[in-house]
Amino acid sequence: MQQITVLTVGKIKEKYLRDAIDEYSKRLSRYCRLNVIEVADEKTPDDASDAEEEAVRQKEAQRLLKVLPEAAYVITLEIEGKQLTSPELADKLSKLAVEGSSHIVFVIGGSLGLGKDILKESDMRLSFSKMTFPHQLMRVILLEQIYRSYRIINNEPYHK
Repeated sequence: MQQITVLTVGKIKEKYLRDAIDEYSKRLSRYCRLNVIEVADEKTPDDASDAEEEAVRQKEAQRLLKVLPEAAYVITLEIEGKQLTSPELADKLSKLAVEGSSHIVFVIGGSLGLGKDILKESDMRLSFSKMTFPHQLMRVILLEQIYRSYRIINNEPYHK
């Protein structure tokens, strides 16, 4: 059984998002061992300069690196990453399992994105869209797509 870790910046404050995350976590328990690790987000000053924003990304990156599991296949979520269809993501997860990658880590950055130190650890850059989503909502979208992937891998029906 694959180990999936979602490594993310910030806590989920909204109950409706926590409920959705709990629901997909429960559904995923049939297919994988899911672990969600949250690190603290860094406060961004109002009207922050580019340098200040980069400093925030780097502080968050250092927190992510401290809890990044070793020997895992790391997929960073980035706007400029590769866009996949749901069947393509399912195929990627399946191939990783066959190749012996039993631990996959998805990394979701904070509101400013990911710092370059964590990006260096990425084995794959994944984009869900050219649009920007709130990082809290992205966690729900990611878990839904992982769940959909396992349904596809197991030839189980799922709404389209």
